[in-house]
Amino acid sequence: MKLYSDFGPRRAWQVFFDLISLLFIALWIWFGVTVYHLVDALAEFGVHMETAGAGFSEKMAEVGDALGKAPGVGAVIRIPFEGAEDVGHAIESAGQSQQDAIHQLALTLGIGLAVLPIFMILVVWLLTRFRFARRAGRAKALLRGGAGVDLLALRALTNQRITTISKVDVDAMGAWRRGDQAVMRKLAAIELESSGIRLQA
Repeated sequence: MKLYSDFGPRRAWQVFFDLISLLFIALWIWFGVTVYHLVDALAEFGVHMETAGAGFSEKMAEVGDALGKAPGVGAVIRIPFEGAEDVGHAIESAGQSQQDAIHQLALTLGIGLAVLPIFMILVVWLLTRFRFARRAGRAKALLRGGAGVDLLALRALTNQRITTISKVDVDAMGAWRRGDQAVMRKLAAIELESSGIRLQA
């Protein structure tokens, strides 16, 4: 499979296009990762919330245990602290849930913002590269198959712009019919050049 043209200027543009495509892909990956970290940083509040809930629950359990040892009224005094302990567990659970939600949101945004542009870049890049490789492959197959200069010249007459053909000869079709080898070689070279193949002398 031929990926680059035999001609310097076009090959330079192809390499430049590849590098630009890779650069934009890298930029979108960086942007996605940056958005992920920025959004994920919001989970810090959930971490504090979880820590505060766990600490509150632990303190209420300690106080409840201490007061629960009081003779006679210990069991009654302990009830409100058990309820407060449950509130602490609820705060801790809410903090954990908030962290999970933020992590999920950060991941979704980070991937979502990067994937679509990268997909579009890849489609344009790969389609451009595939078209060139297919056309160059067909041209090389014609050469390997023993296609003569006259057939390539005829393809040029049907595929190339009239302005391009007229620069070779104002009556290029007539020259092809007459079998003018000089004109046919120029036409064949133009056809191959458009496919990125250099006609060997």
